[in-house]
Amino acid sequence: MSVTIPIQAIELTPGSQIIISNLSWQDFEQILTDLGEKRSSRFTYYRGTLEIMSPLALHERPHRIIADIVKAMLDIQGRDWEDFGSTTLKRPEIAGIEPDTCFYIQNADRVQGCTNLNLKEYPPPDLAIESDVTSKTTLDAYEAMGVPEVWIYRNKQLKIYLLSDEGYVETSVSLIFPDLSLIELIPQMVQKAIDQGTSKMLRDLKIQFRQS
Repeated sequence: MSVTIPIQAIELTPGSQIIISNLSWQDFEQILTDLGEKRSSRFTYYRGTLEIMSPLALHERPHRIIADIVKAMLDIQGRDWEDFGSTTLKRPEIAGIEPDTCFYIQNADRVQGCTNLNLKEYPPPDLAIESDVTSKTTLDAYEAMGVPEVWIYRNKQLKIYLLSDEGYVETSVSLIFPDLSLIELIPQMVQKAIDQGTSKMLRDLKIQFRQS
């Protein structure tokens, strides 16, 4: 005998996750609708598999700090950007994902005035940032979206993935900041923000960039 449990009844402890297999796209859409926007869990769907993760409080700080660093560096360089946060990205019938943070940079001008991100009308984000992700499903979903660059920060290390014809390839060089050693810079700045405060770290970062 099978037992059906309403998705609203599932409670995850912080730092835990569950995987649901053989789930249709329509079921995934209904789950998002039933739970609404004000939920703490993050969802990743790829070809019938749904991963639900309840992040730890420690999970939130790094990606927020990294987003602040990205914006500061882009501002110093005089480049445009749009921060779409954890907006749900969808490629109907195939994939859906809620990034920790995502940015339009090269395509910032193409999302001016956008209030409802539809990837049939707009390009995918130029950069997605994730914290404490270990699942391959995440990169599979981003590949389905066509996101050209993904950063994953875990265990005080930054990994950069660039989309190629064969999928994502890990690299030490970012296309967005090709002249910077981000895999060294980002962990240092994140730790400095945690130890000394984000605002002080950002001020010091701007001084460092302007002097270089």
